[in-house]
Amino acid sequence: MHHTPPSTCPRVSGTRPAGRSPLGVLEESFHALATAPEPLTLPAHLVCVEPEQPVLPVDQIRARLAHPATAPALRERTWREVVRRAQQLGQPWDTVAIAMTVPVLRRILARLARPAHLERQEMEQEALAAVAGSLQTVDTGAADVGRELFSAADRAVHRLVYMARRQALLETGPVSAHLGRLAIPVGRDGQPATISVAEERGEGDEYAVLARAVQARVVDIAEARLIARTRLEGEPMRRLADERGVSLRQLYRHRAAAEQHLAAHLKSRPSEQ
Repeated sequence: MHHTPPSTCPRVSGTRPAGRSPLGVLEESFHALATAPEPLTLPAHLVCVEPEQPVLPVDQIRARLAHPATAPALRERTWREVVRRAQQLGQPWDTVAIAMTVPVLRRILARLARPAHLERQEMEQEALAAVAGSLQTVDTGAADVGRELFSAADRAVHRLVYMARRQALLETGPVSAHLGRLAIPVGRDGQPATISVAEERGEGDEYAVLARAVQARVVDIAEARLIARTRLEGEPMRRLADERGVSLRQLYRHRAAAEQHLAAHLKSRPSEQ
């Protein structure tokens, strides 16, 4: 079978946007630049030893840049030129430079274990913001310009995950010791079940803690279900925000307040823990 050497630069399909997310929105903008009637291009010799044409659309450049057969020297030359244009010319080269990092950003995000309460969109946005910030300060004469951008994103998302986990522990406090995999028990009348009903159903303290808190008017049914579905069942906050017609930020604040009330209630009644 004949194998086309990478230096001849055959046409490679560019990546089309997938999904509505920060990365997806960026991909749409990048794709629009690459497929316009007069597409944005770069010199083909940046990624090809023997180019078949003088220029290539930016999505073709990125596809070659991400290809494992592309020589490291060609990658480095391409990154230097893309970042130089972004720093000296501004838009649309800012968009192009950030979009060039997307294949690597997807791999970084895929490898990182995401807490259930941390939305993927937040991680994507944090990674892109880190790349954008680094783009303006990275030295184009450095040994590996692209790696500088990737490292900035990697540090940012790891920091975000760490802070999310830390915040979760601070918010829940002693609550996490009581709430297992929990749904709110409901009696025959459709109201929250009493503690005795919860225990008779074999749900024990796990259900009784929230049932007791609802009865004591520490939290209401909606707040208890919010805690159970997102903290314990792993449902994304975005889904519940859409269901309730509120912003994601507002729902996070609502949950944090409910958990603080519940934690204070449990601290004040140690005999019921």
